[in-house]
Amino acid sequence: MNGNQEVFRRIEKKYIVDEPTYEKLIKKLDGHFVKDRYYKSTICNIYYDTPSHQLVRNSIEKPVYKEKLRVRSYGVPNDEDMVFVELKKKYKGVVYKRRIEMTLAQTRDFFAGKEVSHDNPQIENELKYFLKFYEGIAPAMYLSYDRLAYCGAEDPSLRLTFDTHILYREEQKELDKGIWGKELLPAGMRVMEIKIPNAMPLWLSAILDELEIYPASFSKYGTAYFNEFSEKIHKGKVISCA
Repeated sequence: MNGNQEVFRRIEKKYIVDEPTYEKLIKKLDGHFVKDRYYKSTICNIYYDTPSHQLVRNSIEKPVYKEKLRVRSYGVPNDEDMVFVELKKKYKGVVYKRRIEMTLAQTRDFFAGKEVSHDNPQIENELKYFLKFYEGIAPAMYLSYDRLAYCGAEDPSLRLTFDTHILYREEQKELDKGIWGKELLPAGMRVMEIKIPNAMPLWLSAILDELEIYPASFSKYGTAYFNEFSEKIHKGKVISCA
């Protein structure tokens, strides 16, 4: 688990990388990055949305401002394991993430409108406002992936992650139901994210340019939603998305 930090502000860049490019990149980055304290992890998420999928549809349109709500665990949790309720906002390319930690059992009470004791009432109130603002918000998608995480050898705030085995499903949208679902990406492909507090280091930009690795406008939840929506259209199950 990535510690107990509750507030994040950073710039996140995403890339889609195939296996040969990944191998070349790892060699180039040797000495610049070290393995993170939590180097290997399996991350499981439940994304919340309105009945009309307002949040993900807005995200796909690439607005200046967008936001999403998810519950995240590291591995498959039981009721007493700690998970994160996260509110993630992006404005003009800068990501702001605020989260609180509670047990999986407590999340059920929290989303049912019951009081859950927590030592950060400000973030809890922001989450409550979000739930009230987006009427009817509920679990919409399960997403999990295996992650390798690195941090800068000289600057630990510089982070690099690689996500593989990305799975999604629209049924059994609960974290304790196990890791299974449809594959999001073709075999050998991975999502790379570079997370930086400010500008990207010149040496890192040079390596990416050399290997012709360019940013991609990519959202795991957005791509999974698009895949499911397209499949429903193909099967004639969609009448209107309004």
